[in-house]
Amino acid sequence: MKIFSWLPTTPAIHSPHSLHCEYAGATDFYKESFYSNILTLMTSKSISLLFLILICLISDVSAQISKPEMQIVAAVDKRSPAALDLLKKVVNINSGTMNFEGVRKVGNIFMEELKAIGFETRWSPGESFNRAGHLIAVHVGKKNPKILLIGHLDTVFESDSPFQEYKMLNDSIMNGPGASDMKGGDVVMILALQALKDSGLLEDMSIEIVMTGDEELSGEPIALSKKDIVDAAIRADIALGYEDGDGLSTTAVISRRGSADWTLKVKGVASHSSQIFTEKVGTGAIYEASRILNEFYTTLSREENLTFNPGVIIGGSTVSFDEDKNTGTAFGKNNVVAQDVIVRGDLRAFSKDQLAKAKKIMTDIVANNYPMTSAIIEFGEDAYPPMSLTEGNKQLLSYLNYVSLDLGFGPEVAVNPRKAGAADISFAADHVEMAMDGIGLPGGDGHTINETGNIRFLPIEAKRSAVLMYRLVHGTADSGK
Repeated sequence: MKIFSWLPTTPAIHSPHSLHCEYAGATDFYKESFYSNILTLMTSKSISLLFLILICLISDVSAQISKPEMQIVAAVDKRSPAALDLLKKVVNINSGTMNFEGVRKVGNIFMEELKAIGFETRWSPGESFNRAGHLIAVHVGKKNPKILLIGHLDTVFESDSPFQEYKMLNDSIMNGPGASDMKGGDVVMILALQALKDSGLLEDMSIEIVMTGDEELSGEPIALSKKDIVDAAIRADIALGYEDGDGLSTTAVISRRGSADWTLKVKGVASHSSQIFTEKVGTGAIYEASRILNEFYTTLSREENLTFNPGVIIGGSTVSFDEDKNTGTAFGKNNVVAQDVIVRGDLRAFSKDQLAKAKKIMTDIVANNYPMTSAIIEFGEDAYPPMSLTEGNKQLLSYLNYVSLDLGFGPEVAVNPRKAGAADISFAADHVEMAMDGIGLPGGDGHTINETGNIRFLPIEAKRSAVLMYRLVHGTADSGK
């Protein structure tokens, strides 16, 4: 068990947010609208009041953040054009999970960016789990906490996808493969670290980065696929993930549901359809599969934050299913009682206890068979664990919230776990004192050719992230374990 001796009891550098200036700390693009509204209403008698408001707007950010944090903000702004160019470059490189060359190419580009700011980098090979491998980068500092940053290099769009390059839908919205999931998040991470380096604040920080090459389609065995994340998490105190959460810049993920695959196999007695429901033939495999799936629904569908989805079903006299390709075949006739059914699905749960409970209930339902049928359900061993909601995670979100308020970007709240899928940070969360994800580039329509990233938030997210890391390390005199 790690000890929270480095942890501040109150958020570092947090000053009260008084109500004396309603628009205090507003960002430039919020200010622009505010100024416009004022100018249309102002009269000659309101000039003095206007100047007071402007002074409040301009000075309040300075009152909320420290001088080093002002340097971070300036450094992000200076680096942002190059960061956008980097994002455009890597989005145009296909790095579908099974395009090993493309994954490594994106990884090499990020390696060079990280080497330039003092990280030691290496490539962790993926042959043992049939994937490209992972990027590992380490920066050793003198102060704690040790921070793990998690990203991924791959996308769901393989080499044969028609979705290969970005295009700008307007001045803010980029449509491109991995724009938000998650090359945009990787660039947010790198931009934040570059700003810390430029401000002279990275030197004391102990940071390890793992950018995986198989987040979208994990290699097997998963224990080898995720070993680098687990090992890094054991060495760390805090884990930060740069996935997009629910597409909003005002949220972060402090809990994720775990997921597990399941396969249902049902057997019946093959016979002429005229004999169905008789003592010797019974109901057949398709009726039995229907009973099981219906009871899954009636028994478990109201369980909060639990979902179970039968994604593929094949039934008939003979069936076959290719698990690697997720395709199957079936043969049957309308006058023959079905002998076999295969159903493949997934199960998502908020906690390990909820997952275990659901598995037991599903197993019991499967065992209560219709006449002359049998069924078994198998749960995949290579499952994503839940990222449980912990007090440490809540506290980390509160720190991000204070940072966001102090920078003038508004409050940050937790994403509903129903809106956040499984992610690599789940393999780290149990090994660190605090974990948070969803702090990458906001966007929408992930995993589709309509995927977007909002590049307007690239510097905003980098500023939040960099100031958060600075405060975690420098926000208390007692920064060591």
